[in-house]
Parts: sequence; structure tokens; C-alpha cells
Amino acid sequence: MTASQAKPYRGLSMEGPIAAWYASNTGKDRTPYVRTAERVARQLQPDAEVLDLACGPGYLAIALAKLGRFRLTGLDVSASFLRIAAREANAANVPLSLQKGDAAAMPFADASFDAVMCRAAFKNFSQPARAIAEMYRVLRPGGFALIIDLDPDASAQAIRQEVDAMPLNAINRALTRFTFKHMLVKRAHSREKLAAMAEASPFGAAEIRQDGVGLETWLRKGT
Repeated sequence: MTASQAKPYRGLSMEGPIAAWYASNTGKDRTPYVRTAERVARQLQPDAEVLDLACGPGYLAIALAKLGRFRLTGLDVSASFLRIAAREANAANVPLSLQKGDAAAMPFADASFDAVMCRAAFKNFSQPARAIAEMYRVLRPGGFALIIDLDPDASAQAIRQEVDAMPLNAINRALTRFTFKHMLVKRAHSREKLAAMAEASPFGAAEIRQDGVGLETWLRKGT
């Protein structure tokens, strides 16, 4: 399999029952999506075009769409997630354009967006460096990208507290703890690795901030 044909994600395929389980559990408390949307909205001009990369069930894009006259597009490799996102956007009565595609080869023209946001998905990309290069390509001059994902150096206690605070039943809490310990932490990128990928990319640098058990990576395209 060549680089261009590589599987676009690491781990399980997020389709069918797995996608539905993820959407159900992460949708119980949407406060984290609202808080992220608020941070992004403060950086945007009215009518900005924003890409939610690996949008999943669409919760972040929908939260941002509710905050202003922003035009939202969601991209995901999962057909199941796209169906869920379309249903959620319709229920929320917000416009959301959805496309199926790979983060490492986005189906968009150069300079299509004012901002790109990617929450809790970057660690699952099979070609993260190419995904960063693609973010740069689809951004307009002066635009920015925000990657939010798990910090692999977060302590086991901090992660346990994070999971215990989620509104989950006992079975789903146990499954989520297992997923964090045996899958997500192992895939997550350290602060040092994120910085190195940013420096090697057309962005040239990144601002990386701690956010609880996660890291926020801000990438800005020059004017």
C-alpha cells in the first residue's frame, strides 16, 4: 500500500454501532464543545468559513454555528458519523455542509477556509504531518488551525478523574477508561512531537497550550 493509498485512520473503523456508541456517549455533555466553539468564535470575523476536520457527530461544528454567522463545513472519513452529523444539524436547525474525505488529502481547493478546527481526532490520523500540511493549504492567508487532543503525558489519575466526571453509566465509564488506557494514550502526540511536526510544516511553528488532560495546538498562516 502506497502513502497515497494508506488507511486514513489508526485503530478501529468508526462506523455502525461503534460510531453510534461514541456519538451517544460524547453527546451526553456538550459543554466541552461549547467552550471550544467560544474560543474559536473569538478569533473569527462574521461570515468566516470554518472547517471542522474529522467532525465526527458534528457537535463542535453545530456549537460554533449557533454562535454567529459562520459558515461551517464538516469533513470525516466515516459515513456513519456524517449521517449522525446531518441528523444533529437538522435537529439543531443550523446549516452544516458535510463531505466525506481524508484529512491527508482534503477535497477542497487551496485557501478555502478562514479556520480549521480538529478536536479529539488528530491522534487517529495515519498521516498527521500530511494532515497539517493540508490544513495550511486549505487555509486563507491570515487563517488559523486549532488541534485539540489528548496529552500522552497526562497522569493516569488525571485521566481517571476526567472520565469519572463524564455523565456515563458504569459500563460505559469502564469501557471509556479501557479505551483511554489501551488505545488513546498510546496514539496521542506529545508536546514535543506536535512542535516538531509544526516546525517541519509550512506553518513553521505552533503555540501549544495545556488544557486539562489535553493539549491545544494553534497554527497560524501568515498574511
